[in-house]
Amino acid sequence: MLVPHSRLLFYVALIILPLALFAAIMPTAAPTVYLGILGFVLLSLIDAVLAYSRLEGIQVEFSDVIRCSRKREGVIDITVTHPGTTGKKLRLGLAWPHELASSEEDVQAILPKGHESIRLTWPFIPLKRGSYVFDRCYLESASPLGFWGIRGSMVVECHIRVYPDLSGERDNLAALFLHRGNFGIHAQRQIGKGREFEKLREYMPGDSFDEIHWKATAKRGKPITKIFQIERTQEVYVLIDTSRLSVRSSFASNHVLQPDEPGDETILERCIVAAMVLGLAAQKQGDLFGVVAFHRQIHTFVRARSGKAHYGACRDALYRLEPDSSNPDFDELCTFLRLKLRRRALLLVLTSLDDPVLAENFTKNIQIINRQHLVMVNMLRPAAAQPIFSNPQVASVDELYRELGGHALWHDLQELERALHHRGVHFSLVQHEKMCVELVSQYIGVKRRQLL
Repeated sequence: MLVPHSRLLFYVALIILPLALFAAIMPTAAPTVYLGILGFVLLSLIDAVLAYSRLEGIQVEFSDVIRCSRKREGVIDITVTHPGTTGKKLRLGLAWPHELASSEEDVQAILPKGHESIRLTWPFIPLKRGSYVFDRCYLESASPLGFWGIRGSMVVECHIRVYPDLSGERDNLAALFLHRGNFGIHAQRQIGKGREFEKLREYMPGDSFDEIHWKATAKRGKPITKIFQIERTQEVYVLIDTSRLSVRSSFASNHVLQPDEPGDETILERCIVAAMVLGLAAQKQGDLFGVVAFHRQIHTFVRARSGKAHYGACRDALYRLEPDSSNPDFDELCTFLRLKLRRRALLLVLTSLDDPVLAENFTKNIQIINRQHLVMVNMLRPAAAQPIFSNPQVASVDELYRELGGHALWHDLQELERALHHRGVHFSLVQHEKMCVELVSQYIGVKRRQLL
């Protein structure tokens, strides 16, 4: 497409308009003036014809895949290949989505003579997790005299993968990533256990009676438990609920965030961050890590494995998750896990059970897998869920009713915790800022106590 530049408009105002005014004032000089105007018009037309060849031979290549973190600056690398016979001024543009912000509307470069290719960079800041694709690049180059600009488009392929920012969570959990937990260096084989005996410690509630060292118990006068070396190939799965309740704010569970609404993280965003951090911890500990995402059906399943390549596969599966408007089907979830997971594994379920119907459904269906696997349920604590009289700043009747509703919700969650505990399922209400730490602590605690 051919468009006029400001230089053409400037010369029209500088030459054509004064000449036309002069011809109107001096009719005798009109033929000469008209010849001058015609010459300028012919010059502009020739410049317009030459402009069509300005984009010939130019090739633009983008980086195939760009990986970056949310709200951290990323850079698009662009390689422009041109014949190199003449210097050209090139302008590049992209159709940026709202989720990717760039301070530069376009990128301009002068293609020097004698150089076949140049490299350009285009910085941007991703505002939202997800996958974005640029399939077309828009070009503009000026005509030889600069009167016109020729615009065109070119097919490109550039995938931008925006992951959650884990830098803050890594700092909080840095100590857990330094060592694997060295409890001792002298190990003796314990006959009949299939594990390596490591040391003795005092009995803790929940320890199996089979692991009590009765001889040491008799000597010390208090229960002593045998500790075995931690197994290296435990399977850990994170089960993420992507149903309608996951779109609520992770700070105040009664507020639903719209797709384009800035501000707080959703529950799903927080669960994805926690799952990725737990994957790092499992990788450091040498365990097998897997991911399951569900709503009314199972839509993401990554079988537990180890290694950096597998963690990359889990990360790619997690960052693509989007909330769904349906209710979670826990019957489908538990049946799927019962059929797919043959080996005993640690299942960390990230869901919201403040809906009484969903809580009852979950409690009923969890019996399908709670005997085979170790199930631990984690839920972000709703803002209003607290015992009555916890907030002394109640000044109106509306606030009083709000506190009563929060107490009723807290009481229902306590009843749910007792019901799940009776079935051997651990249930925790976690704070927004402590979710990652709590999840990793539960995982490390299971390994240390060898509950699997």
